Amino acid sequence: MIKVLIADPHIIVHKGIKAVFRNSTEISIVDKVTNEQDLYAYLEEKPVDIVIMELDFFDIDGLSILKKIKNQYPAVRVLIFSSQPEQVYAISSLKAGASAYLNKSAPTSYLRDAILKISSGGVYITNQLAQSIAFDETTGNPRRLFKKLSMREIEVLKLLSSGKRNKDIAFELGINEKTVSTYRSRIMKKLKVRNMVELIRKAQSMHIHTY
Repeated sequence: MIKVLIADPHIIVHKGIKAVFRNSTEISIVDKVTNEQDLYAYLEEKPVDIVIMELDFFDIDGLSILKKIKNQYPAVRVLIFSSQPEQVYAISSLKAGASAYLNKSAPTSYLRDAILKISSGGVYITNQLAQSIAFDETTGNPRRLFKKLSMREIEVLKLLSSGKRNKDIAFELGINEKTVSTYRSRIMKKLKVRNMVELIRKAQSMHIHTY
């Protein structure tokens, strides 16, 4: 039996997923956590095979949580199950250590397929996402530029897009302001923009969600 923990701030998500697998002989939804602290505490105390995690974990950046899970609990596989668009966030999530990415609008059969695939050591993305990635590469879609960003640059971009100052970003990410400025310059160069107004517009065109 594959043991699955749900990490999502919305109780209805837990109830929905649990209902889907209530009669499953392959997958067991063992519990839920609704905040970062409880997630780490659970993983420290009880063995699970897979964490189904929302990327928007209150005001905490889900990519940071994902990286910490992979560093401290490398045997745990993570399936990102998020309302964020997979065309934008799937690649960065996989780079950060996720084994699968699904949008919450996906059919429930996809969720089962993803769990079974990653439990055996594989990586899961939808056919739609694979086709979208191929399309972006051949057409020059704006999302292609986003994929050039590192995980840290994505974090900085999301915070910049939400209107936070360099000082606030530095504090939240645990880096100094000079480093934030360096990231900001790199992001603007990679996204081919000249100022913050253009940067925010570019982020919006790629459906970057802010907190």
